[in-house]
Amino acid sequence: MRENARVAADFKAFKGDYQELVDEISELLGVPATLENRDFELIAFGAYDSDDELDPSALDPVRTRSILTRRSTATVRAWFEGFGITRATGPVRIPPSTEAGVYRGRICLPVRHRGVVLGYVWLLEGDPGPTDTQLAAAMEVAGRIGALLADEAEAGAGLSRELRAVLTAERGWQRDMAVAELRTALGPRADGPLTLVCVAPWPSADPDDAPAARTIPHAAALCTLPWGASGQSLAVLLRLRTTEVSTPVQAAAARLLKEAEGARGAGVRAAAGAVCAAGIGDPRVGLADLWTVWQEASAAARAALAEPRFGPVAEWARIGPYRLLTALPPQAAHDSVVGALLSPAHRELARTAEVYLDCAGQAGRAAAALGIHRQTLYYRLSRVEQLTGLDLDDGEDRLLLHMALKRARL
Repeated sequence: MRENARVAADFKAFKGDYQELVDEISELLGVPATLENRDFELIAFGAYDSDDELDPSALDPVRTRSILTRRSTATVRAWFEGFGITRATGPVRIPPSTEAGVYRGRICLPVRHRGVVLGYVWLLEGDPGPTDTQLAAAMEVAGRIGALLADEAEAGAGLSRELRAVLTAERGWQRDMAVAELRTALGPRADGPLTLVCVAPWPSADPDDAPAARTIPHAAALCTLPWGASGQSLAVLLRLRTTEVSTPVQAAAARLLKEAEGARGAGVRAAAGAVCAAGIGDPRVGLADLWTVWQEASAAARAALAEPRFGPVAEWARIGPYRLLTALPPQAAHDSVVGALLSPAHRELARTAEVYLDCAGQAGRAAAALGIHRQTLYYRLSRVEQLTGLDLDDGEDRLLLHMALKRARL
């Protein structure tokens, strides 16, 4: 418990310490400095007051994008890594390249701790550039940054373990203990409004590929969890000012989908062929109901993957009947009464039945939505009745068919 309290205190201090150290390097060398982690995610940048900052060439596309979006593209990352920065133990000079969008030369100071590269400090080359003595002093500061990054990684790993324990523990004393441990690790952040976002399927099974919590707005902790038979999902615990406003959560979920896109190296597509979606649980105050919030968030993500109209980000409160359908056991996915209707040969009939039921059994609306004549609709519905043995004039038969069709999407 004392260890968790220490982690909570350390985690809170990291951001300000990074900024102070980057500013120290900027002042030491007389040039702007930027700190990124080893995945080229922006941590801090020093706005050193000099004529260089007034020069438009100082804001080349790579530096501008890094500051505005807080990360670099995979292409830029590969280009810089081609100069051996992942292996370097001292400053690396990188020439300008208009083709790469690097209009000014760079000096890269590798940030290492115990021989492992954890990030990079980037400096714009000037004339005259920094002396060897200045660079040696800057590398000493980079070493302190490396120790801080290592401490943050340890703290983040601790919070990930505690969050995962809460979301996977059996109901009862095990879950109660896990909640108590997470509460201690989070400190005061555990007492306010909170919610969880589920991003699924997360494109990597490697926990090290998860984003740092600091890069996600309002994130307090995150972890990866199993998704389906062999996939992974990402669970992100978000702190809120109120349980009533969802805008910050939507912004964080959108950022997470961008992180997933970057990890996958391809676009995040919505609609039926969606490769990734985010679900948001209902906010609660405190950690007592965190497991339930996770069930809501993961259900909302499943609904978003199944139904294009929910979009790539779905809130539990807005997924309608899927709040019940996602709670059904896997063996209820295909009710035998609609088995024939769900075969590939009858896909159009299944769609017709679903649209008709979505339109509350109003033939005119359904025919218009399907773009067919009303008589064609009636013919198809009669075929549905023949295949299923259901009577579409019976309310319970309609309910069963509607639920089975929706559940099949999951």
